[in-house]
Amino acid sequence: MVQEIKFGTDGWRGQVGEDYTFANVRRCAQGFADYLTANDYQGSWVVVGHDRRYQAELFAAAVAEVLAGNDFKVYLTDGPTPTPVISYAVVDKRAAAAINITASHNPFTDNGFKVRDENGGAIDPAGLKQIESNIPDTEEEVMRTPLEEALASGKVQYFDAAPAYIEHIQTLIDLQPIKDAGLRVLVDPMWGNGAGWFHNLIGGGKTEVFEIHQDRNPNFPEMTRPEPIPPNVDVGLQAVEEYQADVLLINDGDADRVGIGDENGEFVNQLRVFALLAYYLLEVRGMRGPIVKTLSTTTMLEKLGAIYDVPVYNTGVGFKYVAPKMIEVDAMIGGEESGGYAFKGNVPERDGILAGLYFLDFMVKLGKKPSQLLDLLFEKVGAHYYDRIDTPFKGERAEKIRGIESANPETIGGLKVTNLVTLDGYKFELEDGGWLLIRFSGTEPIIRVYCETTYGDRVDTILQDGLKIAGIDDED
Repeated sequence: MVQEIKFGTDGWRGQVGEDYTFANVRRCAQGFADYLTANDYQGSWVVVGHDRRYQAELFAAAVAEVLAGNDFKVYLTDGPTPTPVISYAVVDKRAAAAINITASHNPFTDNGFKVRDENGGAIDPAGLKQIESNIPDTEEEVMRTPLEEALASGKVQYFDAAPAYIEHIQTLIDLQPIKDAGLRVLVDPMWGNGAGWFHNLIGGGKTEVFEIHQDRNPNFPEMTRPEPIPPNVDVGLQAVEEYQADVLLINDGDADRVGIGDENGEFVNQLRVFALLAYYLLEVRGMRGPIVKTLSTTTMLEKLGAIYDVPVYNTGVGFKYVAPKMIEVDAMIGGEESGGYAFKGNVPERDGILAGLYFLDFMVKLGKKPSQLLDLLFEKVGAHYYDRIDTPFKGERAEKIRGIESANPETIGGLKVTNLVTLDGYKFELEDGGWLLIRFSGTEPIIRVYCETTYGDRVDTILQDGLKIAGIDDED
């Protein structure tokens, strides 16, 4: 029986030993090789990297063997490497594409197969479908060159992607003021690829960098998964007081996302971080340019866009939509609700390291701590509150969709519904400028209900109304 492989927003993820096997990883690599060949990249270089999950380096080697067997040349990272560093390596090496063996923020049971295009960005939905359709049914159809043979012939070369990335980062931000600022920075790399990076970039001066969860541990203890949101960040937030830290920087497993904890050990949610980073670029650095956001993130960006006279574009959820739009409009910043942000001058891809550095520079330039920066933002656009519920559902998805489409609520959480947007899911816009979004997971029987509002005391009511609209309150 053929084991079907479906690509999501970034590539393919599966449970190790169940569907994520060496055979299936090789099948994916063959599908990607055929995709590159069909798009006239035959014989080009491809960057291949991996994270710190169980046997990740061996899965990466298996990918390199398949690419070599298809007459591609491979730059294979010499150790665990953050996804944004791999993405930049595509540009630096003038490669055709990249594959990163990582499941990012997924539980310890999983691993993944992330793909990137010649710009270092996410491949668009049409390209992902093409890759998926090229995956052979069996491993027997896969072409391979043994790793030792490929290394000996030069088809595969180990390399360190860090130096070129660090040199590039220093063209985007002056690190010396951060080193000299005397900050106490606590970093939680969540046992992942971000370990050591902030210490190497801004340590060695008056600023002190402390790390927790910095070792390789594929079981991800003290968290349910390496995703930089509560409750996974709770241990880090509690450690802020112990280290007397001015800020907590949190990276997910492959370091393409960032989470922020303030000086009081309070989590700064992803929507607020996105708005803070945009505010920093606009106000502190004086940059101008379009903002690209998924429809599941903050309307504070529309308010900033109006204040600073820059356009704001909404896309579907996932960087497979954000990255192409950023390239199209030459965006200043792009991002999504999950804590991934991309920046002009860098690759059109989430970069949790650069985002963390920009946040530190924001603190240094204004001489303020995170809670004070948030106060400044709210003075500009008003306070905004956000939360999200992910819940399993029973029955058929089509039945749930019919229920949502026929609901036609006049109010949600006591606020008048002003519009319904169906770009990706069902987004009910509310009279205060807030919104409720209902979306279905692409891989699981899960409904996601999100909201943002200017009324902090209405968040729970809005979410509960969202569950009713989705028909969840009717289930046992």
